[in-house]
Amino acid sequence: MHCVTRVELSVCCGNLLDRDVTSKSDPFCVLFNEVDSSWVEIGRTETAVNNLNPVFGVKFKVDYHFEEVQKLKFALFDEDKCSSQLYEHDFLGEYICTLGVIVSNKKLHRPLTLANSKPAGKGTITDFFGKSDPYLEFHKQGDDGKWMLVHRTEVIKNTLDPVWKPFTVPLISLCNGDVDRSIKVLCYDYDNDGGHDFIGEFQTTVNKMSEAQNSLEVRDGFESYSSLSMGVCSACFSHVERDYTFLDYILGGCQIMFTVGIDFTASNGNPREASSLHFINPLGSNEYLSAILAVGQIIQDYDTDKMFPALGFGAQLPPDWKVSHEFAINFDPTNPFCQGVEGIAQAYSVCLPHIRFYGPTNFSPIITHVARFATQALQQETAAQYFTLLIITDGVISDMDETRHAIVQAAKLPMSIIIIGVGNADFAAMEFLDGDSSVLRSYTGEEAVRDIVQFVPFRDFRNAPKETLAKSVLAELPQQVTQYFKQRNLSPSNTASE
Repeated sequence: MHCVTRVELSVCCGNLLDRDVTSKSDPFCVLFNEVDSSWVEIGRTETAVNNLNPVFGVKFKVDYHFEEVQKLKFALFDEDKCSSQLYEHDFLGEYICTLGVIVSNKKLHRPLTLANSKPAGKGTITDFFGKSDPYLEFHKQGDDGKWMLVHRTEVIKNTLDPVWKPFTVPLISLCNGDVDRSIKVLCYDYDNDGGHDFIGEFQTTVNKMSEAQNSLEVRDGFESYSSLSMGVCSACFSHVERDYTFLDYILGGCQIMFTVGIDFTASNGNPREASSLHFINPLGSNEYLSAILAVGQIIQDYDTDKMFPALGFGAQLPPDWKVSHEFAINFDPTNPFCQGVEGIAQAYSVCLPHIRFYGPTNFSPIITHVARFATQALQQETAAQYFTLLIITDGVISDMDETRHAIVQAAKLPMSIIIIGVGNADFAAMEFLDGDSSVLRSYTGEEAVRDIVQFVPFRDFRNAPKETLAKSVLAELPQQVTQYFKQRNLSPSNTASE
């Protein structure tokens, strides 16, 4: 199941170029997304007349897919003519980024550039998420099955945790006096243009609400309580119970801590020979690098410092040529971090000629390594950190019992494991670790409290676009993140004090 959420982006600008002679520019913003290497328009804001520092009222609505790189372009124009053709208007500047960057920063302030990448004067753009302006509607069901509006609450401005005023509705109006007749409650986000956005709904009855008197009753995310008195139903919906999504945790400041583990065992072949899985072809790539870039380019948007540990296993290291199953590929054990995904790829390429491929293929040391850091995060009082380990390997695991035990223990931590199998080996053991079909057990018999492993064979995606691999590999991660934080009853960091 993929994580899909519709988000709203608000835009404001400052110090825009002044293209008009007798007055200031009349700017409007156009949002594009990249589809098959072409820019496709999503929408436009209103025109801010005679204004170099506009705060646009129209919000852009975009479907957010965690497992995809969603490249966006915000382009500003000075409206000169009554025309929908953009070439008819003066270009004021643009900014290109991914939706993941906006989501992880919550508010992004950047300079605008011209088509030649030069600064657009001192022009800037700010993208941010706006909160909702929610209100409720109560509907009763008629004898013909149609729903009729009975009551609408006031709008609570700029909040995700509204508290509406108590109200009283005659029982005859609410349900025709039938306490078992269905009542539908809908929640909307108010928009000034009348295009109110649907948030959610639930159905209940007066009887069900009455049974919950002086207690809380959960119905599809809404909490309610009510009381009956002399034919009048006094209902007070105190607040909306937040059912936090993956996006809520990311917007709350949760960092996805990314670590890569690379298999350097002898079964990969001599990296100097073209038959080796570690051989870097004339295009500067191989299956290991392709896997690192496909997954890393998604996850790096969710770590602010973009410093990622990169570890290797199954190789002999200089100067004494002892086998290591947990070494920094930059050969700095005190600082195994690489700057961004490109830094990982560079460290990988540099280390290849300096190590000797050996064996066996042991996963447990690297899993335990990341688990040590995830264990420290158990002290967090909010959903601040979640660890993701990407293991890229070519063959059968040698320490299966130890690996199973390490995964079962890691399932208790804020941690997930992604395994990508390269080459054409038999990956049946990897499928076993991916607990989609059955619960994984340790050699002691202990069951994993949740499924944290996702395995994908690279060969299934050799002829597919690189984005397809990332989608498949990362499809389960949002659900694993939310499952862990909900089990631990941890809220997003920015709601802890609310």
